[in-house]
Amino acid sequence: MRRRSFLQAGAAASVLGTFPRLGLAQQLPYDPRPSGWRTFEVTTRVEILKPAGASRAWVPLPSVEGDYQKLIGNTWSGNGSTRVARDGKYGAAMVLSEWSATEKAPVLEVVSAFSTQNRAVDFGKRNPAIKLDAATARFSVAPTELIPTDGIVRKTALEATRGKTSDLDKARAIYDWVVDNTFRNPKTRGCGVGDIKAMLETGDLSGKCADLNALYVGLARAVNLPARDVYGLRVARSEFGYRSLGVGSPNVTRAQHCRAEVFLTGYGWVPVDPADVRKVVLEEKAQPTTLADPVVPPVRAKLFGSWEMNWLAYNEAHDIKLPGSSGPAVGFLMYPQAETGSERLDSLDPDNFKYTITAREIKA
Repeated sequence: MRRRSFLQAGAAASVLGTFPRLGLAQQLPYDPRPSGWRTFEVTTRVEILKPAGASRAWVPLPSVEGDYQKLIGNTWSGNGSTRVARDGKYGAAMVLSEWSATEKAPVLEVVSAFSTQNRAVDFGKRNPAIKLDAATARFSVAPTELIPTDGIVRKTALEATRGKTSDLDKARAIYDWVVDNTFRNPKTRGCGVGDIKAMLETGDLSGKCADLNALYVGLARAVNLPARDVYGLRVARSEFGYRSLGVGSPNVTRAQHCRAEVFLTGYGWVPVDPADVRKVVLEEKAQPTTLADPVVPPVRAKLFGSWEMNWLAYNEAHDIKLPGSSGPAVGFLMYPQAETGSERLDSLDPDNFKYTITAREIKA
């Protein structure tokens, strides 16, 4: 086994390995606010069970750093030729491992350490000096393959923001429109695709986070509000008792979650997550409920302007051409990816394209 590392922090100790679930009766008011940093470690193990020629695997690394996430470092081990690669447009980092056709049991394990703290924007404190530079603004309103900003997308955005004049009011109106008009579909594979034009043209406004939050991003961009998706992974339970907004065990293999941000002059990048409002409606109780159920309004009120950071942010990248791959681009990089021979393996089938992801919180 060969090992490479660029771990930048000292050893951590006293690992917390339990993930208790809180019932509704134990809930605190849902109000994420910055209250200190927490440190986590995520381990992704990939195995290619039936190699058929040369094989490759890509594992996303945390690439987002700011006031809610600090990057500590990554280590990896395996029996392939392994390096860090980046997407050229967004800078999304990943570990790329390649194996020759003679390797009969390709394996790769990647460990990422990072710290997070909750986010919350105080809309009562506006600082006009907080602005986005022109180049970033243009980049952040540009269409992508799955997120166009013209046609039915712009028409819908104009309808959703009719009568609103300030960027803050427009951004909030789009959030409310997505919450009111979409729903979470438990049959959607993975986190969805994020093809917002197809959603609007068919009238099927269902899906999961990569669909509903992409819809928010597209509608915001269509009325010239810089916005972006942020792709990541839930790593811990919700401290506010919402079982649907966290994970219940250290195994987070299927805990991917996409969020969104909108840039508002005077406030900066504002966290939003209408998809999680719809997740609470569908999953918080044994039977689906409604937006009026008492468990929903506290979450709806806070997920425009705040995030609970029991979650890892990987990257903000769309339409990624995987380095070293001759296959098609992926809409986003939130799952491990792999190929063997000329075949792209199904990243939503971790039992056959075998990978496991585990998370633990670390106390210094």
